[in-house]
Amino acid sequence: MPGNVLVAYGTTNGSTAQIAEAVAAVLGKEGLTAEALPAGSVTDVTPYDAVVVGGGLYAGRWHRDARRFVRRNRRALAERPLWFFSSGPLDASASEKDIPPVSGVRRAMIRLDARGHVTFGGCLQEGAKGRIARMIVRNGKGGDFRDFPGIEAWAARVAGQLLDEQEKN
Repeated sequence: MPGNVLVAYGTTNGSTAQIAEAVAAVLGKEGLTAEALPAGSVTDVTPYDAVVVGGGLYAGRWHRDARRFVRRNRRALAERPLWFFSSGPLDASASEKDIPPVSGVRRAMIRLDARGHVTFGGCLQEGAKGRIARMIVRNGKGGDFRDFPGIEAWAARVAGQLLDEQEKN
């Protein structure tokens, strides 16, 4: 019965954490038990029936904590329903078209038989950590490009797939 879902995330400035929390909230509203946790703090995925992993994108790579989480838990993740999300484009492109996963995420999806991936717009605002992030904001290229209605619709589709499986079992 896939009712207990982990939403693990890797984030630097908190934007991806807020997306993960929104995903977990929708899963909860749909009748599943879900919690969003920083990927670096999760020591065991066996209590969970399904997992969603999200990572912020930095220079074409998923956040280090998300990559490490997937690598550390690969065996357990391969045995569960698994979805990935990325956050990062600092423009409206993620809301306008499907952006495929970066190569490292694509390889993990294939190895672990992940059920899906989506890229959401990112958020980089004043006070961001990191020299490059601060430079991006200073040059006027920052902003909040997250589409929460789109995020919630994707999470509802994930919940629907899990609940359909639950009914069949």
